[in-house]
Amino acid sequence: MPHRPPFSRILLKLSGEAFSDPSVKGGIDPTIVRQVAREVGQQASEGTQVGIVVGGGNIFRGNSPSATGMDRASADHMGMLATTINALALQDALEKANVETRVQTAIEMKEVAEPYIRRRALRHLEKGRVVIFAAGLGVPYFTTDTSAAQRALEIGAEAILKGTQVDGVYDKDPKHHADAVRYDEIDFLSVLNQGLQVMDSTAISLCMDNGLPIVVFELLREGNIGRVVRGEHVGTLVRPADLPA
Repeated sequence: MPHRPPFSRILLKLSGEAFSDPSVKGGIDPTIVRQVAREVGQQASEGTQVGIVVGGGNIFRGNSPSATGMDRASADHMGMLATTINALALQDALEKANVETRVQTAIEMKEVAEPYIRRRALRHLEKGRVVIFAAGLGVPYFTTDTSAAQRALEIGAEAILKGTQVDGVYDKDPKHHADAVRYDEIDFLSVLNQGLQVMDSTAISLCMDNGLPIVVFELLREGNIGRVVRGEHVGTLVRPADLPA
């Protein structure tokens, strides 16, 4: 099977849960953060330009049960702050691995991060710095999936790489169905029609309308980020319907 095209500029989407410490069912597991930082740093050192959007679900999510009864806008702003905590943790791990990194936030908090400015982000990427985009889009009711699609388009990323706990997109939950079938490739419209949990529907529609592919892959399998960047057939490619399979 031939390789997919390699990518020179990517947007890596990481859920907050990917950073969770399983012993406390939340928080930040430094071992996982260091592994992600090591793999991202390897790609950056080889010339791949890397932007990252990190969720905050390991700390707080605006639509989670813990937010029940709260004003949704207030809860979502708390979630944006949670993404910034994760972004700073990842920045620390990257810089300890000698990877020059910038955190940009959609809500101004200049004491700890830069404000999001598209042209500044592009310059950082061109200089080989990893840029972590935090605080979502700075407005409530939008998920970090949508933020990832938006930032990927703004920086001209060639693909969104979504790291998950499973090795791709299945027709049903593989944790509960032994006969679940994994897709090697699938188009955006099929994802929406089948209600597959790739990203939220707003993010999928945004990627579909702009022809931005998504690669869903298992994040914590050692070396997977590099395999996806190099174009190896890892995980599931979600693509426009008019592209050849």
